[in-house]
Amino acid sequence: MIRPTLLICSLLLSQSASAEEVQLAVAANFTAPMRKIAAEFEKDSGHKARLMFGATGKFYAQISNGAPFEVLLSADDETPARLERDGLAVAGSRFTYATGRLVLWSAREGYVDDKGDVLKKGDFRHLSIANPKTAPYGAAAIQTLSKLGLLPALEPRFVQGENIAQTHSFIVSGNAELGFIALSQVFRDGRLGSGSAWIVPANLHEPIRQDAVLLAKGQSNPAAAALLKYLKGDKARSIIKSFGYEL
Repeated sequence: MIRPTLLICSLLLSQSASAEEVQLAVAANFTAPMRKIAAEFEKDSGHKARLMFGATGKFYAQISNGAPFEVLLSADDETPARLERDGLAVAGSRFTYATGRLVLWSAREGYVDDKGDVLKKGDFRHLSIANPKTAPYGAAAIQTLSKLGLLPALEPRFVQGENIAQTHSFIVSGNAELGFIALSQVFRDGRLGSGSAWIVPANLHEPIRQDAVLLAKGQSNPAAAALLKYLKGDKARSIIKSFGYEL
């Protein structure tokens, strides 16, 4: 008869032997939810998820130049499709894991009204946005200002972040009074965490569909396949929704 302690040790050793590590490139807007999902994934599967956060456009360049990422969680749907066409991602593996929401946010309470009229009043010196060439949320911000007819007037006041995380930091630090960021950066469990905000109506910019894809370097890694499957599960979806994303 196998003693309980020996059985437990045997199971732990078995799990350790089968555990793998997956390298993920993750869009900066998805930093907080992915950290929570990765912790749950590691606990539930035994696999280790190594996360790198940044701008989607820069990840495309890095992957094209041989970066060792095995899974991409993009801030758009075009980059994963492009990687498939380039032969750098596994055809048929991509899917939309979240649809993002753009928000105009200030760290100051009561500064941004719930209709975004603060943009028309122009009573500010700096407006922070992410680089629209590499960050989809930055592109959505430009589309929004264009539709509102405010782009020519406000463009000289831009403080441009390399990615959405840096854009957020510019607002927090006071280098910009307000700016366009991802709702997920300031939204927790169904409510705004701090500051003041205007959630930009979805009809003012193209949908921010965020796709995941299995990269060519990860096609033989069981941890990569397991992570993508986990993203579609109820636990991950619940976490994603709690940060203000649509599913």
